[in-house]
Amino acid sequence: MAVLDFLVGLAIGLSLLGWQRSRANARLKKILHNLQPSIADSPFSLASQLSLAITQQQRVQQQLDEQLDTYSRILQAAPIGYLQVDDENRLLWCNTQARKMLGISQDTHGAKPRLLLELVRSYELDDLIEQTRNVGQPCRRSWTFHPASSDPTNLSRQQIYTLQGHGIPLAHKQVGIFLESRQDLSMLMQQRDRWTSDLAHELKTPLTSIRLVAETLQTRLDPPLQGWVDRLINETIRLSTLVQDLLDLSRMERNSSCNLQLKTVDLIRLIHSVWGSLEPLARRKQLHLDYRGPEQLLMQLDEARMHRLLINLLDNSIKYSPPQHPIRIQVGTEPLPSAADRSPSDIQVCLEVIDFGTGFPEKALPYVFERFYRADPSRSRLASLEGMSTAEGSSITLTRVSHHLSDDSPTGGQIQGGSGLGLAIVRQIVEAHHGSVSASNHPETGGAWLQVRLPLCPPEDLEQ
Repeated sequence: MAVLDFLVGLAIGLSLLGWQRSRANARLKKILHNLQPSIADSPFSLASQLSLAITQQQRVQQQLDEQLDTYSRILQAAPIGYLQVDDENRLLWCNTQARKMLGISQDTHGAKPRLLLELVRSYELDDLIEQTRNVGQPCRRSWTFHPASSDPTNLSRQQIYTLQGHGIPLAHKQVGIFLESRQDLSMLMQQRDRWTSDLAHELKTPLTSIRLVAETLQTRLDPPLQGWVDRLINETIRLSTLVQDLLDLSRMERNSSCNLQLKTVDLIRLIHSVWGSLEPLARRKQLHLDYRGPEQLLMQLDEARMHRLLINLLDNSIKYSPPQHPIRIQVGTEPLPSAADRSPSDIQVCLEVIDFGTGFPEKALPYVFERFYRADPSRSRLASLEGMSTAEGSSITLTRVSHHLSDDSPTGGQIQGGSGLGLAIVRQIVEAHHGSVSASNHPETGGAWLQVRLPLCPPEDLEQ
């Protein structure tokens, strides 16, 4: 009886051992298949397969470590800054350039992660990180960074950076930020604006003197010679207008929205008033206004600057419209892209100016609001002059050249005369009102389509 019980117990034990071994083999096969599926089907024993898979995984791990070290060294030696934060905005890692830009001390390397705001007093950088994390897409922002210093005597010698940050969302709600110093570009633009402003100031006085002399001679010359003086006066007026545009543009860029004189303005009344002042120019080409929109729209605007904006837009359309066509102006309201409701603070006014001209060249659309950009008109003018010279045996009189370059000639293309500053001034006025402006070609008319969007209620910082 005891032998029977022993045999039964032995059988049960061997069964349990076999069941546990089969489970262990199944688990090992599953692990092996996860590690290296190609090895799992080989004729080698399970232990050999597992050993081979572990060896290959170690080799892969070594390659990944070498790759990670390479990327780390590249980021460390990069000419732009890079930093990485975790889901709680604690600084995980940053390269040497980022430390230099943001004034982060070296002793934070390898230490316990600390909040980035404790190390860098830049709320713009913190806001960029939060925006990148919330949106889940790359974001970009520019700002002026003032490094914090505990030594008050060092404030005057502390360098101020104009930074541009590019945020990239990473796994586990981490965020990587690339930092680029724009200080050199900012200084170059300031020098350009200062040089332009100084030059405009210097040109203003001699141009006024030339015009006074020409107007004095105008009544004292014989009729055959008065035409030359008339052209001289017209060109002097054009140069004076260009100088004044440069001064206005420089003044607006310096003061931006800080110098706005806001008051309640009826935008529709202002549109019709501006068209009335330009109607003599439109009558020459038999153009008329096609207005579509409300009869009244009250907004908080700087009336003088808004008048200048409408003058530039409508003058641009009159110049480039073919005769006997309308110039369409459409005004309406629409919610802001990020608006949650229809409150006045979330509504923007859309002003559209559409003409029936040839429109903008596609390659020129990104640059139409840049100063002095006119779709390379100098080349077009030179080609036209060369054509005239060839056709007429190089005998071009001043009268014919002046007529060819006149702004009033209905050439029908976007390469006529002008200072090239009109749309640049438009953009500056719109941005001062915290709005946006865009240019394209209208799908219906084929002409220029300029869209200005302004907030119906100005931001609080404009209501001062």
